[in-house]
Order: sequence, then C-alpha cells, then structure tokens
Amino acid sequence: MPLPDLNQARRELDERGYVVLQGFIDQDWLIELRTATNQQFDLEGESAGSEFRTEAGSRRLANLVNKGETFQRIVAEPRLLSYVELVLGSEFKLSSLNARSANSHNGSSQPLHADMGAIADERGFWVCNSVWMLDDFTIDNGPLRVVPGSHRWRKLPSDAVDDPLDRHPDEEIITGQAGTVVVMNAHAWHGGTANCTDRSRTAIHAFYARRDKPQQQYQRQLLSDSVQASLSPELRRLLALDDPLNDEVTQNCQRRSGFLQ
Repeated sequence: MPLPDLNQARRELDERGYVVLQGFIDQDWLIELRTATNQQFDLEGESAGSEFRTEAGSRRLANLVNKGETFQRIVAEPRLLSYVELVLGSEFKLSSLNARSANSHNGSSQPLHADMGAIADERGFWVCNSVWMLDDFTIDNGPLRVVPGSHRWRKLPSDAVDDPLDRHPDEEIITGQAGTVVVMNAHAWHGGTANCTDRSRTAIHAFYARRDKPQQQYQRQLLSDSVQASLSPELRRLLALDDPLNDEVTQNCQRRSGFLQ
C-alpha cells in the first residue's frame, strides 16, 4: 500500500492528530531492527532503560543513538522527517530514541498523557512522536490508543478527566502489521494499552521536539565521545550536539516524561 502523500498526511495530522504509515519499514530493515533491539535487551538485562525511566509491565531501552548505526538510521530517515515537519515546522531535533516492549499479560495500561507533559504554546505544537511497530499491533497485545483531536485542546488529560487510566469515550485503538509507523502529534492524548496475550509486543519510539524546547534525553550528555565523533553533520544537527540553545533549555529541564516519575 502506498504511503499517504504529504497533503493527505497533513489533513490527518491536523484533524486526528496522527497518521498511519503502513509498510513504512521494509522487510530487511525490519529484521535488522528486531535483531538489534532484541540483542540490546539481552545485553542490558535488568538495567535496560536505566538511562531514563523504567516502567512497570514493560521493558524499555533508552539512548538508542548510542547503540549502533541500525538505530541511528531511524533518526535521519528522510521520509519520516517530512512527516514530522508537518507537525513541528522545519526547525526540530531529536528529543529521544527509545524502545518499549509491553510484557505479556502485563495487566496494565498507560494513563492517557501528552509526551513531555507538553501543551502547545503561542508558537504552536512542539512535540511529535513516531511509533515503529517491530511486532504486529493487535487489539489484544497492548496497542496504542489515541483520543483524536485532543492535540488541539491545550490541556492535559490529568487536568481534565477523573482517571487518565480509564477508557476515554472518544479514544481510537491503532493496530497494524509489523513494519507500520505511526506519526503522532504528541500533544494528542495517548497511551499504550494492556497486553493480554502470551507474547511481548515491541516498538521503537523516535521522538522529536521543536528546536527551542528541551530534549527528553540530553543527547550531548548521553552519547559517548566516540559515537559523537563518528556522526555525520546531518545527525549532529538533528541531535543538537552543537546547539548552544539546546544546551541552555535542556540542561536544567526537570520534567521529561508525560507520566513516568
């Protein structure tokens, strides 16, 4: 199935807050990403995700740019960046690159949230996430839920609903085959649902922010010197490694998750 053109994608992002890109990851790249992600989980073991946050009921990886070219390729994928630009405009940077694997029978959903606890400001939207499905997302294995249109409400679910863990009457469940990517205006209320199956469900999250806002994970501080020295000028720009403004706004940022404490 062909990817939606940018005009169609703009309409869906404006109206619903997300666009589904079926077949975005070709089979060879999908296998490569699955292999690298599984190897990294095995390598890190109990410490997986410790550079940022851990989450009950799931395994996480953080700081993936530091963990190989397979992951770095995601950050500068030109097709992805063209969709991200529809949300953030031309001046944006990577905020974080993580993986999340919902454990089998984890019995818990994420609360509805906006990434970074972000509310659109006078300049507009400033967070955009992409969910790279390494496994099929089915109705039962912990798929993404999104409340369409909520990116325009300029409020957080924690301030507007009695319990963000509850099902929202307008929420939509997003399923898809492995290889699908969902690009989402991350001001939209969203969250992962409970995995009720006997297998884990894994995705990579490539999260971007407007250049004047803080990174979720401070790339210049997290990346090793050897990795930084190996990166192309394009990747250095996307990671804001030589950006004094990013240093200023990110170094002292306290809140960097929409719901993880």
